[in-house]
Amino acid sequence: MTVDALLQSISPLTVYAMVGVVVGVESLGIPLPGEIVLVSAALLSSRHELAVNPIGVGTAAVLGAVLGDSTGYAIGRRLGLPLFDRLGRRFPNHFGPGHVRFAERLFDRWGARAVFLGRFIALLRILAGPLAGALKMRYPKFFSANVSGAICWAGGTTALVYYAGVAAERWLTRFSWIALLVAAVCGGVAAILLRERASRAIIELGAEHPSDTGHPTA
Repeated sequence: MTVDALLQSISPLTVYAMVGVVVGVESLGIPLPGEIVLVSAALLSSRHELAVNPIGVGTAAVLGAVLGDSTGYAIGRRLGLPLFDRLGRRFPNHFGPGHVRFAERLFDRWGARAVFLGRFIALLRILAGPLAGALKMRYPKFFSANVSGAICWAGGTTALVYYAGVAAERWLTRFSWIALLVAAVCGGVAAILLRERASRAIIELGAEHPSDTGHPTA
């Protein structure tokens, strides 16, 4: 079976469901590659011979993000900051003191806007919902930032990747997908370098505040 035949055998509903579930679970606070899944689905939607629709991809991502963040908010509000102490002991690479303190500083500085901005930052996509709940952020403010951030992130990412894919397929001949793959690899390397730089800052914060659990934010 060729790659094209394999892609055409995948139901669009399966693609939408995978996008919604992975983005939602990541937003809930469980580390999953939500952005990678969204970009991959948006790239599939740019192939004219496939039935995957970019509007369906974007809508699934928005719904997953909003529902996942809202669920994470409810869990964080119920269990409070001690939740992150327990998670930090079990998952230090994602919920260590430095990670939580880094996110808290952004919340202290930006308030509800940190929820919006967090949709575009891998670390905050995981922490934003539960941490906003644990810090007792008012839900109307959280929900507004959550929805607007999800729409901008999911809609913007889907549109950008979709139109890039369409342009590549139209103008780059049969090597278009190889070119996109090279671009994706370069982008991935850049993202890794940025993440390592952020990780060093997080480790430094963790060393400075090994037991700092933060304080409530309105």
